[in-house]
Amino acid sequence: MSRFPTFLLLLALLLSACQPNNSTDTATDDRPYVEFLNPTDLQEPGPFSDAVRVGNLLFLSGKVGVLPGTRTLAEGGIEGESRQTMDNIKATLERWGSSLDRVVKCTVMIDNIEEWGAFNEVYVEYFPGNKPARSAFGADGLALGAAVEVECIATVD
Repeated sequence: MSRFPTFLLLLALLLSACQPNNSTDTATDDRPYVEFLNPTDLQEPGPFSDAVRVGNLLFLSGKVGVLPGTRTLAEGGIEGESRQTMDNIKATLERWGSSLDRVVKCTVMIDNIEEWGAFNEVYVEYFPGNKPARSAFGADGLALGAAVEVECIATVD
C-alpha cells in the first residue's frame, strides 16, 4: 500500500486548516469581532482608520490638535494644541460609543519634551479621577507639524 495518498490527504487537511477564516460571526469563530470605524464626514480620510473596535476595546488612531473639519492646528502653543487634541479624542470616543472615563491607556508623543509639564496641566483636566495607564516619548516631525499627538485605548459596550 502506498503512503502517497495518505500524505496528500494529510497535506490537504493541513493546508485547509491554514486558510484564513473571513467570517465575522463570533458564534462560530473564537476570534473577537474586528470593526474598522471611519466617519463618512471626513473631507480627506487618511490611510488609517479613525478607530478600530476589537471585542469591547476601542483603539483610536493618534490625534493631533487640529480644529474639527480642518487640517489647521489650534492656536495657543502646546496648551492650545493639547486642549484641542483632547477635545478631538473625546469627540472620537463619543462618536464610537465610549467616553473619556473609559480610557484605559494613552500613548503621548510630544515634539518638545521640555513642554511636558504644560501638556500634563491640560491632560489632567480631562482625567480628573482615575488616570489611564500611559506611555510617552519625545518625537520629532509629528503630523502637520503638531506639538503633541495622543492615541488611546478605551472600553466600549
